[in-house]
Amino acid sequence: MNVFLWVLQGLLAALFGGAGIMKITQPKEKLKAGLPWTEDFSPGAIKTIGGLELLAAIGLILPAVTGILPILTPLAATGLVLVMIGAALTHLRRKEPPAIAINLVLLALAAVVAWGRFGTYAF
Repeated sequence: MNVFLWVLQGLLAALFGGAGIMKITQPKEKLKAGLPWTEDFSPGAIKTIGGLELLAAIGLILPAVTGILPILTPLAATGLVLVMIGAALTHLRRKEPPAIAINLVLLALAAVVAWGRFGTYAF
């Protein structure tokens, strides 16, 4: 189970790290083409979301690897659950069911990491 959790952590860190960097570095106008939900948010809000995703990605890996404040790993996973709830609500409001499905899958994966790392498989 520990290996499974590490795989999930790596997968989530790669996905959210990439998404976060993209949202931080790209202008809103460029993001609109692939992420139509960005129309509803200010550039600052989009960069904040990207920053949260990037911090969570780092938090999924770095504390666990270094052994420094490893409690941050399940907290980062919990933060991603909250981000995915917000994302699913945004897509629900915009009537975008395929995006909601993706949000729910990512939410479930982050919830498994949080559950495992808060529980029996904590560091």
